[in-house]
Amino acid sequence: MTLNAYWLHTLMEAAAYSVGFQLYLRERRRLPYPGQTDRVQALLLVAGTVLGAAVGSKIAYWLYDPAYAFADFPSFRRLLEGKSIIGALLGGWAGVELAKRLAGIRGSTGDAFVLPLTVGMIIGRIGCFLGGLADHTYGNPTTLPWGVDFGDGIARHPTQLYEIVFVALWGGLLTRYGGRLPRPGDRFKLFLVGYLLYRLAVESIRPIPLYYFGVLSGLQLLCVLGVAYHVRDLPRIAWTPAWRQK
Repeated sequence: MTLNAYWLHTLMEAAAYSVGFQLYLRERRRLPYPGQTDRVQALLLVAGTVLGAAVGSKIAYWLYDPAYAFADFPSFRRLLEGKSIIGALLGGWAGVELAKRLAGIRGSTGDAFVLPLTVGMIIGRIGCFLGGLADHTYGNPTTLPWGVDFGDGIARHPTQLYEIVFVALWGGLLTRYGGRLPRPGDRFKLFLVGYLLYRLAVESIRPIPLYYFGVLSGLQLLCVLGVAYHVRDLPRIAWTPAWRQK
C-alpha cells in the first residue's frame, strides 16, 4: 500500500468509527432503548459491544486464513494484523447480549445500531477500496467490464463497491421502513441476516485461502452459523399482520 493510500484508508476508517458513533448516540436517544437512563447499564452495553466486536473481528480473521495468522506463533504480530466485519458484527451482538444479562436489562437494543452500521460500513469500504491490493478486500480476477485494476495489471471484482451498494440499499430500506416491523430488535436482526447472506454469496468471488469441509471459507462458515441462529425469527417477522398490512 502506498503512503497516500495508507493514510486515506486510515482516515476513512477513523471517519467510519467517528460518524457511526455519533449516529448511534442520536439513534439511542430517538428509539426506545432499554438501559439508556442508567449510566452504569449504558456503559456496560457499550463495553460489551466494543469488546465483543474486537474479539469477534480477530477470531473471524484467524478462521479465514489460519496459515498466515499463526505463521509466526508464538509471536502475536500476524495474529493482530487482520480483522473482519463479519466477526465484528457477530462478536458485537454476542457481547451486548452478555452485557444485558450482566446488567439485568430486558428488551432489545439492536435497532439503534442499524443506521450507524450502514453509514459506517459504507465509509469503511470506501477506505478499503482506496487501500487497493494491500487491503486484501478485492475479489477474484474478472473479465466483466466493471473489473478494477488495483495496480498489478489484473482486473478484479470490486467487491468493496458491491458491498457499498448492498449495504446502502439494505440499510436504507430498514432505516426507512423498520418502524413497521412487529418487535423492537427486528430491524437489527434483518440487517444482520441480510448482510450475512450477502457475504455468504459474495465470498465465492473472493480469494479463499482455506476451505472448511471442502466447501466453505471461515467467513462463510460464520455467516451460516449466524443466519442459522436468527432464522427462527424470520417466519414471525414475515407473517405478523401488523407488518404486512402497513
